[in-house]
This record gives sequence, C-alpha cells and structure tokens, in this order.
Amino acid sequence: MNLDTSYLGLKLRNPLVASAGPMTQTIDRIERLAEAGVGAVVLPSLFEEQIRAEADRDERLAEAGTDSFGEAMSYLIDPDASIWPRQYLSLIERATGAGVPVVASLNGSTTGGWTDYARAMQDAGAAAIELNIYYLPGDPPPTTPSPFLPARDAEQRYVDVLTTVKAVVSVPVAVKLNPYFSSLGEMAARLDGAGADGLVLFNRYMQTDINPDTLTFSTGFKLSSPAEATLARSWIARLRGQVRASLAASTGVETADDVAAYLLAGADVVMTTSALLRYGAGHVTVLLDGLTAWMERKGFGSIEEIRGMLATASGASQSDFGRVGYLSAIERATRTYAPR
Repeated sequence: MNLDTSYLGLKLRNPLVASAGPMTQTIDRIERLAEAGVGAVVLPSLFEEQIRAEADRDERLAEAGTDSFGEAMSYLIDPDASIWPRQYLSLIERATGAGVPVVASLNGSTTGGWTDYARAMQDAGAAAIELNIYYLPGDPPPTTPSPFLPARDAEQRYVDVLTTVKAVVSVPVAVKLNPYFSSLGEMAARLDGAGADGLVLFNRYMQTDINPDTLTFSTGFKLSSPAEATLARSWIARLRGQVRASLAASTGVETADDVAAYLLAGADVVMTTSALLRYGAGHVTVLLDGLTAWMERKGFGSIEEIRGMLATASGASQSDFGRVGYLSAIERATRTYAPR
C-alpha cells in the first residue's frame, strides 16, 4: 500500500499531519508522533505579540548601553518574559532531527518587522511556514464612520501578510483560512495568485460565549468534532483543481473514515490536533492503519488514486453544492424530520 503524498512541494510518507497545538510543543512529543508514523508536524504558532515584545525588550537593552553597563541584561530583562521566540528557533532545530518535515507557524494580523522572523524560522531548519492570520475586524478603523473595517480592506490584510513573508523566505508558505469571508472562493483565488503554496481549511477562532448564571463572558477553545468537518470538506471539494496551491484539511478528524473523506474531497494532507489530544500520539497509528484497511477494502493501491475522486472538478456535480443541492437537502430533511 502506497501512502506517499506531496504537500507544499514536500514529499511526505503519508497524508496525516499533526497540526499546531500542544502535541507539537516539545521535542519529546514530536518524536513520539514521528515514531507513531505521522507524515509531518506543524509547530505551535509563534505570535506577533511575542516577537514584538522581544524586539521592544532588545531595544530597551540597547538604549541602556550594554557596553557601559555590564549588568544591564540582568535588570532589564526578566528571564521568564518573552523568551518563547528564541526557544521556538531551538525547537525547530531539534525537531528537524525527528525524521519528518517540520512546518513552523506564525500567528499575526498585521504586516511589519515581525514577519521577518519567518526568515529566522527558515534558517533554523523549517521546511515550510504556515501563516495563521488571526484577524477579527471588530476594532473601529480610524478613517471611516463605520464601526467595522470594510470587507475588502480586511481581506487585503491577508494578502499583504502573505506577500510580506514570501518576500523574505524561499521555503513554501501556506495560509490558514477561516470560513467567514464574504466570498471564500475568490479569497482563495487571490491568495493563490499572490503566491500561497498551500491553503489550510479551516482555522478555528476563539469561542466566546455568555454565561447567564454568572452574567459573564467566557472565552476559550473546545476540541473539534467530526460534525465540524463538513464545511471544510465541501470547500476543499470546490477548490480542488481550481487553485494551484496545495490543500490541507484541518477540522474534525477523529477516525480513519474522516481522513478518507477528506482525501476523496481533494485534500493533499489531513491535519489533526483534537484527536491526538484525546487519545495520544498512538492514535496516529490507529488512523493510518484504519486508512490502509479502508483502501484495501475498496481496492485502492495509492493515495493518488483516491485524492479528489469526489471533488467537483473531478466529476461531482457542481449543482450538488449550489441551490439545486440545497433544495434537495431541504426536501429530504423535511421528509426525515417532519412530525408524523
């Protein structure tokens, strides 16, 4: 059985990728994932705010004049504050010895000097960069009467961050998208045209809610479930063959069937974090064994045979994803759930 695949131009031994999260935060965990058979790992995000904090700290140190004050380092720098950027580069260097491609992740929302850190990631050994552009356009813009940033300006920010990073690295760069653009297909095409080597569908935003008992807001993240995968799968099926960029699935992967369904839709790789947090690194082997067994039952010999088999560009009816499919689904749901 041939599970080999390609993502961002990188050759992987299989399409299962451990996505950014606590499971890829230490070298010990990364090595356990590699031993379990994962095809690649995406390191946790390094945040724009962390990079800026480190730069501000270094600037204060320089202003103090280390040549004159040998003790400046000790009293200007809290050894526990903002050391993650330097630790991150060390993690990249060590993780490259695990035997699988290492993708570094940058999380930010603006262009600026912080994006230069992508070059440092590349120099440390990252095989690729994933941009997690976490931007919620809720802050009032300074030049418009609207309380929200215009949609086109918000979308342009993604393109600007991408092109800024692409200008300083030679390794592939992927962009992690959210599903909330007014025209996701057009946004994917813009990023593809701007040089994105990969598109990751989808990012999961912070889940804010209201507690009516305590009269407070709550914030946090919940682990994903397979029910969340349908939106990403439908968009991967739409985009397959329409963009040059690699396509990565990144939501709701729990079982081997979830992996197979994403591949059939057209994903080049399938990423998972929640299932690994629930079941441990050994779940990688469970997923890969399950995928192999499914392929054997169906008579497939390679990933290439199944990738995109059910993508819209490969014969699936475009109408199934539009109004015709919507009306048919409404009729079926009405027959299924209507009171008897």
